[in-house]
Amino acid sequence: MDRHHAMKVLVRIADTGGFAEAARQLHMSPPAVTRAVAALEDLIGARLLIRTTRSVKLTEAGHRYVEDCRRILAAIEQAEASAAGSFAKPTGGLTVTASVQFGQMHIMPIMMDFLETYPEVTGTVLLLDRVTNLVDEGIDVAIRIGHLPDSTHRATRVGSVRRVICGAPAYLERHGVPEHPTELARHRLIAVTSAWPSLDWRFGPGGKIVAHVKPALFCNSNAAGIGAARAGWGLARVLSYMIAPDLLDGSLRTVLGEFEEEPLPIHVVHPEGRNASAKVQAFVDFAAARLRANRVIT
Repeated sequence: MDRHHAMKVLVRIADTGGFAEAARQLHMSPPAVTRAVAALEDLIGARLLIRTTRSVKLTEAGHRYVEDCRRILAAIEQAEASAAGSFAKPTGGLTVTASVQFGQMHIMPIMMDFLETYPEVTGTVLLLDRVTNLVDEGIDVAIRIGHLPDSTHRATRVGSVRRVICGAPAYLERHGVPEHPTELARHRLIAVTSAWPSLDWRFGPGGKIVAHVKPALFCNSNAAGIGAARAGWGLARVLSYMIAPDLLDGSLRTVLGEFEEEPLPIHVVHPEGRNASAKVQAFVDFAAARLRANRVIT
């Protein structure tokens, strides 16, 4: 029995839900498909499939075995492709995700330069203010801001950003500069819900200082909240990279800097680990170098 081929047959049956369709897609006869599954079951000593007149279902052992087969088959394909040299040159489609504003400001320029460097790659950039599932959504690389959960994904740290309170110089001249988080209660506040949905704004190491705020203006757009602060309407809490141009030209200032929380890390994340294709590894290296050289990211 060709065990490698039999695994492919079993996975195809699981994907198609039937022997006949699996046989058609694999260009095999139905009896040959049946024999392949029977040989696997004899070898393992466990029933993998339950067949009825209307359907084919995996047993509990079958579910576990099919997932193992998928990993084994993927590893074999990667080893074969690597040996053949197809992983030596970045080619094909590459999908990268990042948050909307960070992606617009920093990832789009990186992607454009990357595609000029590697013209055989086609890029897709998904800008989303939510955490994506890389495997389920078919995403190759993600740029994540914040502490990462435990994961099997490979993560490369490229810097960090800070949560900051900012306001226009004109606002601060009229209303004064807060010297402690508790003084925010007497200021007009702008809550950007996409960046910090909680009304408990935490400060200091470990976030031990808590100010329960009552914003006068809520918005779900970082750009809109920053625009209101720039116009002198009130104070906003955002991530430091978002207002870097405004700090440089003096249209915004940060306050309460001595009470900031620890910086939030930025990682370039991908699910393939050591078996990453050339396009993924090339982009990770390219993006990491560019982001680490970016003065906005500490």
